[in-house]
Amino acid sequence: MKNKYFLLLLLAGVVLSSCSRSDRGEVIGVHQRAFRAELPAGMVYIPGGSFLMGQTDQDITFAQIAQTKQVTVSPFFMDQTEITNSQYHQFVNWVRDSIAITQYLNDEKYYVKPKNGNAAGNQKFINWAYVQRNPVWAARKGQNPNASRLQDMYYKGDDQILGRNELDVSKFKYNYAIVDLRSASNSRFDKTKRRSDFILRDTVAVYPDTLVWLNDFSYAANEPMVEGYFSHPSFQNYPVVGVTWRQARAFSLWRSHYNDAYKDQRHLPHRLPYSLPTEAEFEYAARGGRIGTDYPWGGPYIKNAKGCLLANFKPGRGNYTDDGGAYTVNVRSYFPNDYGLYNMAGNVAEWTLSAFDESASTFVHDMSPTFNYEAKATDPEVLKRKVVRGGSWKDIGYFLQNATRSYEYQDTAKSYIGFRCVSHFVGRDFRDKR
Repeated sequence: MKNKYFLLLLLAGVVLSSCSRSDRGEVIGVHQRAFRAELPAGMVYIPGGSFLMGQTDQDITFAQIAQTKQVTVSPFFMDQTEITNSQYHQFVNWVRDSIAITQYLNDEKYYVKPKNGNAAGNQKFINWAYVQRNPVWAARKGQNPNASRLQDMYYKGDDQILGRNELDVSKFKYNYAIVDLRSASNSRFDKTKRRSDFILRDTVAVYPDTLVWLNDFSYAANEPMVEGYFSHPSFQNYPVVGVTWRQARAFSLWRSHYNDAYKDQRHLPHRLPYSLPTEAEFEYAARGGRIGTDYPWGGPYIKNAKGCLLANFKPGRGNYTDDGGAYTVNVRSYFPNDYGLYNMAGNVAEWTLSAFDESASTFVHDMSPTFNYEAKATDPEVLKRKVVRGGSWKDIGYFLQNATRSYEYQDTAKSYIGFRCVSHFVGRDFRDKR
């Protein structure tokens, strides 16, 4: 019995001594809670390393814009698949509910007081836990109690079809502000500059352009894809398309904000913001750790030993269904590469963070290289080009190669371009448990 009391007193002493720790005048650093790295949901870990970026074989047509260069990339997390319609729907619904609550309902029940008085002025925070329990659009006993206050969010008058209640998706706009760190760095010694000079503010309409299925192809009967691709549940695990580069970046910033809401809770991992991958990160991840290969699965061939096509693209002269899909396919189709990433070639081409310049490989650094440019609305179109990688369901096999570079304009949406996100790892190696 005495031993038990002794152990309890000893344990209490240890606890009290740890709580009242004194530095005794020594510099011991600021105490912070222990950091625990965790794999973000739906992502895989890409270890850092060096690789030969660029073409493995000489190609006369594109040799001047994809020159070989050895570069090093730091570790990061990357989405295992392309962002799906279902995942993008979550973004759209969040924006929709935010607008409904802040601009139409004006109901205090949907707000929560900020913790520790962190709100600036009269800033309010939406209580998303309350929204989950009491959805804005839910019907109770056959009638939505918010219906009368939300009528202005629907199409009206001549825009309405046959009395349908359809939400006006043009109202779904996401506002964000970010700091242009490169511009801030370039002007760090300019005393005339203020922090506000480097803050980029943008308002982006988030709903995908479903008409791309008709706009991208002349004389093609793609009306069923317009009407059902983003809205029908059978396509929920297909890659989202019809999103511009600006929309893709807005999604990544929202995803970071969505994750930030949980950072002040205990035992949840801290991670850096999400973003689009740079051109080098995409190629490095696509190669899957292999050296000198043409495609993510390795080797110089686009078929396996059994003659099966290994990606979703345009075989032959237009035998689209030979690879198992006429248009896009489920994001987990085909075999993943050695990093566990699906469809790094084919299905949909993907936006990257990098701006497109034909000579970028000659002037970017060899450590985490990228060429970024924040194009303004008044800039010429040539400055609004963003690198697109991976090839798509409508492309021939050449565009599926790891090193093939292409581009599209940042305000352009296509039926064959999607995206995935990355989050940079904080530390040397995720596998290092020390």
